[in-house]
Amino acid sequence: GRDVVEAHYRCCLYAGIRISGTNAEVMPAQWEFQVGPTEGIDMGDDLWVARYLLERVAEDFGVVVSFDPKPMKGDWNGAGAHCNYSTKAMREKGGMEHIEKAIDKLSKHHIRHIKEYDPNEGKDNERRLTGCHETSSIHDFSSGVANRGCSIRIPREISAQGYGYLEDRRPSSNCDPYSVTMVIVKTTCLED
Repeated sequence: GRDVVEAHYRCCLYAGIRISGTNAEVMPAQWEFQVGPTEGIDMGDDLWVARYLLERVAEDFGVVVSFDPKPMKGDWNGAGAHCNYSTKAMREKGGMEHIEKAIDKLSKHHIRHIKEYDPNEGKDNERRLTGCHETSSIHDFSSGVANRGCSIRIPREISAQGYGYLEDRRPSSNCDPYSVTMVIVKTTCLED
């Protein structure tokens, strides 16, 4: 796995993808990569191209890639596409107030977000968002500081400094990143 991950990372860097990390995960043979930070639509562009590059690199190693959020049944974590999100106001002094307002708005549109966060309107994510294995239940909205088992997590260091970003842990690994960006911006910035 590591050879594939490192080759993919180098390909992304060469292609100009804003890849920022990789790590092994809990499920057997599961690896993760992160893109960002990016602004707006660049997140979707970077993720789609990075996925394509991963599939091409995997071919060279004789490996098949799955972006399914729970490709193997079992007592372990699935695969998400957690989305770290902020606005300028969230990243400035006093930003926690704006983060909390965004979380309140997100809480009122949980079902709409679940439907946008996987290509099968939540059916794929149902197998992952069980309330176990560092996930929230697909049926309930929750938020918290340093809580990996909630829908929206505020990292501990962000809470302590009083500004930064929030992490939406609900998007599935097979999400359409443009849909994720669209629904988060629509909910937090374009609606009251």
